[in-house]
Amino acid sequence: MTNFKYPSEEKLKSKTEIGFLFEKGKWRTQGNLRIIILKNKDTTPVSELKFGVSVSKRYFKKAVDRNRLKRILRECFRLNKDLYKESFGEKTHAMLFWISPEKPKNYQEVEEIFIKLCTSQRKK
Repeated sequence: MTNFKYPSEEKLKSKTEIGFLFEKGKWRTQGNLRIIILKNKDTTPVSELKFGVSVSKRYFKKAVDRNRLKRILRECFRLNKDLYKESFGEKTHAMLFWISPEKPKNYQEVEEIFIKLCTSQRKK
């Protein structure tokens, strides 16, 4: 049975972890989604899966719009966690960004881009 939970242990919250992610992570882009990934290696202290979401205030001035988009991005991760783990690994830190001022039409559009992002990573 698939685990569709998104517990607090999987949420990327620590400023030090986020700083380390920006310092050492690799960027990938697909459509309007951009993700920064830090995989577990000998030099990195990544011990478990951590995932965060960010939406820029530059593109979405209203908090309502930013929060809705963040909820959609978290839901994409939650429902496609197995695909994400298969593509990026069990022990990764990642942060997902929406990099466009245009609002997505619906959840399916965002999910489609997220799936393309994961499958394009798997081929590399």
